[in-house]
Amino acid sequence: MKTPFDRIDFRILAALQKDGRLSNKEIAARVGLAQSSSLARVARLESSGALRGFHAEVDPASLGIELQALIMVRLQRHSRDLVESFKDHVLALPETVALSHVSGANDYMVHVAVRDPEHLRNLLLDAFTSRTEVAHLETSLVFEHTRNWVLPNYLEE
Repeated sequence: MKTPFDRIDFRILAALQKDGRLSNKEIAARVGLAQSSSLARVARLESSGALRGFHAEVDPASLGIELQALIMVRLQRHSRDLVESFKDHVLALPETVALSHVSGANDYMVHVAVRDPEHLRNLLLDAFTSRTEVAHLETSLVFEHTRNWVLPNYLEE
């Protein structure tokens, strides 16, 4: 059973999504709670799994990562073992930014960040086409990546 969340919980989550560095004092002031109540709610949101962690957003170009791509992958077969093996392999690659198991003509969408086109080519050949479970790849370059996932307003109703 999912933990029921109320309007205050959603306000805490929204505040932390905008700024994960907020102090408990700042969170409490923004949502109108005592600091002790705010701390308890944040702890409950973490323990329930609704709040998965806090992250720093890093500029890839500042680290010499000049190219990002989306690799659509179609597998030969769909046994649980092959799917899990492929997933584990891709998540272990240092170039992997995100992995999505999708429906449609392809099975996975892999977001990767690499130094340059040669790095991408080598990654495709060494980490993807060399795998026997991979039937097809389709690669698209990412010109711009903007992340803006926010809590939908309807959840507060």
